Amino acid sequence: MAAGANIAREQIEAIMGGYHGDPFAILGPHKVENPPGWEVRAFLPQALMARVVVGGNAHAMSSLNPNGFFVAEMLGPMLPYVLEIKLWSGEWLQLEDPYRFSELSTNFDLHLHGEGTLYHGYDSFGAHLSEVNGCKGTRFSVWAPNAHTVTVTGDFNDWDTRRHPMRLREGGVWEMFLPGVGKGACYKYLIKSKLKGYSQLKADPFAFSCETAPRTGSVVADLDSYFWNDEAWMAHRAKTDALSKPMSIYEVHIESWLRGAGNTWTSYRELAEALPVYLKKMGFTHVEFLPVAEHPFSGSWGYQVTGFFAPTSRFGSPTDFMYLVDRLHQEGIGVILDWVPGHFPKDAHGLAFFDGTNLYEHEDYRKGEHKDWGTLIFNYGRNEVRSFLISNALFWLKRYHIDGLRVDAVASMLYLDYSREEGQWLANEYGGRENLEAIGFLQRFNELAHTVPGAITIAEESTSYPGVSRPVYCGGLGFTMKWNMGWMHDMFKYFKEDPVYRKYQQQNITFSLLYAFSENFLLPISHDEVVHGKGSLIGKMPGDIWQKFANVRAFLGFMWGHPGKKLLFMGSEIGQFDEWNHDAGVQWDLLDFENHRKLQECVAALNKLYREEPALYEVDFSYEGFDWLDFRDTNASMISFLRKAKDPRDHLVFICNFTPVVRYGYRIGVPEAVLYREVLNTDSHLFGGSNVGNGGYANAFAEGSHGQPASVTVTVPPLGVIVLKPSR
Repeated sequence: MAAGANIAREQIEAIMGGYHGDPFAILGPHKVENPPGWEVRAFLPQALMARVVVGGNAHAMSSLNPNGFFVAEMLGPMLPYVLEIKLWSGEWLQLEDPYRFSELSTNFDLHLHGEGTLYHGYDSFGAHLSEVNGCKGTRFSVWAPNAHTVTVTGDFNDWDTRRHPMRLREGGVWEMFLPGVGKGACYKYLIKSKLKGYSQLKADPFAFSCETAPRTGSVVADLDSYFWNDEAWMAHRAKTDALSKPMSIYEVHIESWLRGAGNTWTSYRELAEALPVYLKKMGFTHVEFLPVAEHPFSGSWGYQVTGFFAPTSRFGSPTDFMYLVDRLHQEGIGVILDWVPGHFPKDAHGLAFFDGTNLYEHEDYRKGEHKDWGTLIFNYGRNEVRSFLISNALFWLKRYHIDGLRVDAVASMLYLDYSREEGQWLANEYGGRENLEAIGFLQRFNELAHTVPGAITIAEESTSYPGVSRPVYCGGLGFTMKWNMGWMHDMFKYFKEDPVYRKYQQQNITFSLLYAFSENFLLPISHDEVVHGKGSLIGKMPGDIWQKFANVRAFLGFMWGHPGKKLLFMGSEIGQFDEWNHDAGVQWDLLDFENHRKLQECVAALNKLYREEPALYEVDFSYEGFDWLDFRDTNASMISFLRKAKDPRDHLVFICNFTPVVRYGYRIGVPEAVLYREVLNTDSHLFGGSNVGNGGYANAFAEGSHGQPASVTVTVPPLGVIVLKPSR
């Protein structure tokens, strides 16, 4: 029987046409019965001639079709071989046959994936540099259960979408090992759906690197080549209770923190030299990056992700980003990453309509689309989608040593009617508006994230949903902390008022203490509050230039004294008047002016005090760490309170004056009749203030007041906050 005689013409045409659903059944080595032996079949449209080389002996391949389908009949047992092809240019090239390799993924991993419990999916899916049977190359794996065929295409096969159709495995997983494909290779998957003739080139959902926008290809990366040097940090983190330690976070948008000449981007490597130095100078304990995962549109600030496993290539390679995280850790700075599991964009190369169906998103637009944002919503009820997202979270925590994930837009995930009118949403199985599938996903995510030693999770959640930062076993969502959005809105409402009218808004400065310990709160002044016409932090303040700066200092002084961890968006610390512009850098030239430079020094002093005083961080989430002294002096717009450490004798007294009037001889109750040191005065000349104060000390006497056994009489500066500490 002639070589290839047992292959139907229709099978060959399907292979060459790129629509054969089981290419491994046709291509590669196959046993034949008559005569006994084997034959090698290959689709090589780039080849003029081909032969099989076995043990140094070349065997010519017959052409069954002039468009590149070759076959060679071999006698005896099946042996290792390579292919040699003559290109149309006349050059001979030797290559391995990808269709001679066996299955890659284990059946157990495929089972876990279908079950929704494959939480290390990044080890199974995507593009991995591998060695199979002594042959180096890259193994590819992608989930597309409704695809008729999936083909790997890239610069290694001239972007020919016919050459490398993949093997279908259980649960709709397609896989292939491509010998010779190495680091830096660019690729996509051509997915041809079983439905409606849909065909689309898709980026790899698990790609570890991507081309730089506007190009949209995935890139083979080597994540194992980086040698970490942060062992000391990671060991210390594993033993640290983040809730009882200082956490002052500097929120950074990498693309616009520091621009180079000609307004060019700063690379990860350049940032790794500049940012740790600045953060240490300023005393911040952590940096939080707006999303770094690959995104096609800079104007989304990273919140419309297409490459969930790839740090954006705008600023360098994956190992460059690892170096940035490593350098920050070596300098004692924690790294928090904004994570976006709530939605994804509709870009054709991304997750949307991935295999000709709504694979990652809900099919019903009432559950599957954010009309306001023009994005799609993950189907949290689908096992494989939950596995994808949880694998992604653990990937950043484990492979990139990220210390915490701040989860974006949690409220949009919790409620089925989020930003929807009546009739635009579907109730849950009990008739309620809670998204039970998303809630279950968030709970499982938090349980698993907290198995990573020392890792934390933070929710950006703007509603009164109960138990966001309470353990899952208590019915909570399981986050470590939650952003206190109510505090932020109340603060801005209060500080925007002219001081003359603040006495009518006293409840806004005090209300947060009614619920401050219902969650583990973080106080955010984030990017969202200094953009889109909202004005910068200093731009929100009333009064002349002096009063604006004094108001910001008082605002921050109160914020640093208020229970809860802290977050401040870049540029706010120097009093940048312009709103944040993602296309330009922070206006560092403002530091040539004394007002801006001294405000920066005030923030550094607040961080120094914060890190040095256990009273400001040890008991952040319980009433034991806070006491009001007086919140009733509304006419003077004055408040005063205590912050206490685990040892309540270790305390600080905060006295805040939110008017431009000096309060002379102001008497307030304190816990002890001792000499108090004035450890901070936001009106100090060092910070650009008028230097009204108490000469560094105030003596308390055993004359009770405000429910305390002693009292102290002080001068409180205009639009100022003073902090007193007992001197023992």
